[in-house]
Amino acid sequence: QVQLVESGGGLVQAGGSLSLSCAASGSIAFIGNMGWYRQAPGTQRELVATISRGGSTNYADTVKARFTIARDNAKNTVHLRMNTLKPEDTAVYYCNADVRVYGSDFDNYWGQGTQVTVSS
Repeated sequence: QVQLVESGGGLVQAGGSLSLSCAASGSIAFIGNMGWYRQAPGTQRELVATISRGGSTNYADTVKARFTIARDNAKNTVHLRMNTLKPEDTAVYYCNADVRVYGSDFDNYWGQGTQVTVSS
């Protein structure tokens, strides 16, 4: 079993910054792609950023140049640095990872989500 636990959400004023972290734990043999998604009330969950094991990144157009994703393969963690936050960034942010546990194939896992609220 794999758990993804996010931390770092909260309330910030527009123009401010926040950092999110996600730690994966369990019987992990290998972690492939990791990423962050978000879901605002009444909307579908959307991609924010992803990062491959080798460090290749992909960002949603709405966050490019403001957000930075990074990972630490040794610690099974992924981080999201969010700068110049806007009210429209308000959402629940979810960590996501492709994980292979010992004795099994890859599966996709989600964290429980952390709330980010940006006030105007």
